[in-house]
Amino acid sequence: MKDYLIVGFGFAGSSFAHLLEKNQKSFVVFNDNPAPVTTVAGAMFNPIILKRFTAVWKAQEQMHLLVPFFSEIEKKLATPLLHKVRVFRKFTSVEEKNNWFVVSDKPILSEYLSTEIINELSPCISTPFGLGEVLHTGMINTRNLIPTYQKKLEKEGKFFEEKFDYNTLEIKEDSICYKGISAKKIIFCEGYGMVNNPFFNTLPMVGSKGELLSFEADNLHLEGVIKSDGFIAPLGGNHFKIGTTYDNDDKDPSPTSLGREILIEKLERLISCPYHITDQVAGIRPTIRDRRPLVGVHPIYKQLFILNGLGTHGALLAPFTATSLFNFIEKGEAIDKEMNINRFLGKK
Repeated sequence: MKDYLIVGFGFAGSSFAHLLEKNQKSFVVFNDNPAPVTTVAGAMFNPIILKRFTAVWKAQEQMHLLVPFFSEIEKKLATPLLHKVRVFRKFTSVEEKNNWFVVSDKPILSEYLSTEIINELSPCISTPFGLGEVLHTGMINTRNLIPTYQKKLEKEGKFFEEKFDYNTLEIKEDSICYKGISAKKIIFCEGYGMVNNPFFNTLPMVGSKGELLSFEADNLHLEGVIKSDGFIAPLGGNHFKIGTTYDNDDKDPSPTSLGREILIEKLERLISCPYHITDQVAGIRPTIRDRRPLVGVHPIYKQLFILNGLGTHGALLAPFTATSLFNFIEKGEAIDKEMNINRFLGKK
């Protein structure tokens, strides 16, 4: 009898698995997607919504957990995951720059918005109104995190790379059984795949397709992420990526020619030097109607739980939501009502 069975292994599933290991709980993982959207996403952690100059929901609580949480995983896997990356917002007008100064005095925002205006990041990027810097930002290297953690669990016999068959799940009075594996509880961390889950697919998963382009630009020399209409992030040397698109209608995770055109337009509005496109990727973000995570227990089957809806802030939300669900199950602590699935089930 295992303590837990986890379905899905992106930010949510890997974060919950870490907490189980940390607390000496037994578990197995089922995941059928060798390249989850987690490894496609930017994996930046940034507590500010730069379009509106507002703080991310629960920004301070999430930022407090993030670094120690991923530092523990980094040490356990013996692979670098946490990287400090500077993030800059390009101002498009004097009014926008003045607004930056106004909001930088507000509670929470004052901790993360620098009042020192930067005039230039790269000779290839025109910044006539300057740039503002967001403080305490960085990146989680998901291209290391997910595959390395998966290999570790595979060696320990805890990871099964196969599609989960809901029809095979047996729900018993105080446990579940799946293909001969019994567990006290099952946690569904499937991202957008939740739409196919018969136990939770009534929850309002919207799903937002996002696409990224990788490119080379010898003369760009950009040390940090620049956000304007889209963003450019350095990947090392002369390699960069440009993102991102948002499409709530297209649920095909394949890259599109339209997405490529949109991103090239964004790129050419931002830089003035030659570039060469090297790759294009796409994925469906697990976005929710009210832009809050989905965390909680099934209304009927108390052995079934969900950890989902991390949307565009997976790196920030994963430690916070995984810890909340673990503490709810193991310690009886309440889940914040704004992310508890009870908000969609007519419960308080």
